[in-house]
Amino acid sequence: MPQLQRLRPDHAPALLVFERQNRAYFAASVPDRGDDYFAHFGARLDALLAEQAAGVCLFHVLVDSAGEVLGRVNLVDVADGSAELGYRIAERAAGRGLATAGVREACALAAGEYGLSGLRAATTLDNAASRTVLARTGFTPCGEVELGGRPGLRFERKLDDEQGRRLP
Repeated sequence: MPQLQRLRPDHAPALLVFERQNRAYFAASVPDRGDDYFAHFGARLDALLAEQAAGVCLFHVLVDSAGEVLGRVNLVDVADGSAELGYRIAERAAGRGLATAGVREACALAAGEYGLSGLRAATTLDNAASRTVLARTGFTPCGEVELGGRPGLRFERKLDDEQGRRLP
């Protein structure tokens, strides 16, 4: 099973391969990153790592035993005990439960290591796989949203129960 690892500078080559190989696949369900993202990948990664060092975002990669990046699971806009969850899985690894496992692990890290009490997420209405991952990992719909001009749903998940205990 791939490991969820905190994003580090040495992930850069494998991460760039992941993003390039899956660009068209991702663009079918989420807004494309654009050519500028790839042209300035190194600078963009440096900026992400700086945000992570500042505690604003927490970036993770799902890495197999050979060091290949199979997915990303990120917690962004960390503030006031919550963050926005985002994830993407390589086309060749889709349908194997990696997104569900990665999101579950990110939720555990959010509650335990990062001390967060809640997470938010969003997906387009036509992304049934993403809605399924969110449902399986304890997220509930909480409203409508537009993502890249497409209708979508917002979700939330509490990481504490009513007595303040961390949920799995």
